[in-house]
Amino acid sequence: MRFLEEATPSLLRDEARHNLILGIAGTLARRPSVYPEFALWLVEDRGSVVLAALQTPPYNLVLSRPLRNEALVAFCDALEQEGRALPGVTAARPEVDGFVREWARRGTFASRVRTRQRLYRLAHPPAAPPVPGRPRGATPTERHLLAEWLDAFAAEALPADAPGRASHALVDARLEDSSAGFTLWEDREPVSLAGWGNPTPNGVRIGPVYTPPEHRRRGYGSAVTAAVSAEHLASGRRFCFLYTDLANPTSNRIYTDIGYEPVCDSIDYAFDPIGGS
Repeated sequence: MRFLEEATPSLLRDEARHNLILGIAGTLARRPSVYPEFALWLVEDRGSVVLAALQTPPYNLVLSRPLRNEALVAFCDALEQEGRALPGVTAARPEVDGFVREWARRGTFASRVRTRQRLYRLAHPPAAPPVPGRPRGATPTERHLLAEWLDAFAAEALPADAPGRASHALVDARLEDSSAGFTLWEDREPVSLAGWGNPTPNGVRIGPVYTPPEHRRRGYGSAVTAAVSAEHLASGRRFCFLYTDLANPTSNRIYTDIGYEPVCDSIDYAFDPIGGS
């Protein structure tokens, strides 16, 4: 895939920061049917990539950190010439704020913060909490349970207007992909789950992590996250990445407790047409 071949060297300068764009692009290369529609952009200066971006409608634009100050201006100029309409943008700070300011000069819309997140990275074996039970991989026979829990996670943790695939479709896509899946924590019955996928050249992203309300405050979420993270590091991955909602202090604490370290903050911006619904 030409986009990955040309963009990866610059993106690997900060692999954690760019795990989202690397992971999505990798999925496009391996399994293009997952995202039937997509757009890819590279901004070059003297033959070197100084900005990379992609979009898989209806999801937000995702972009890298520009290596030149002029890259965002050039990119926004190109988007304007294409007549591109964007639902929003998701990226790390400060580049996401810079893009919103530059794009606002060319459009008639109001930008709105949908979620503020923090990106974490784990590079060493996690501290496994002493919790009863054990981890195991989820199987296709459990797709209904997985979909039910993903629906509950989305209702609780995601903005109401955030686009997303139907939970059964997401579950099937991950279970059919050798580079993705779900790990369950089992204490006589399944009590928590951690998804994983969207691998980068040296890492993998963990999430979502969900524990039903009746099983919370027992350490199951920490345990399943530590277990799946340890498994990937033991398999040869150098890093695990995950995002937390900054509005949820509990999730930010439990991941640092098992060894995850903060990398940067990220914002999901929605673009609302002025005068629209």
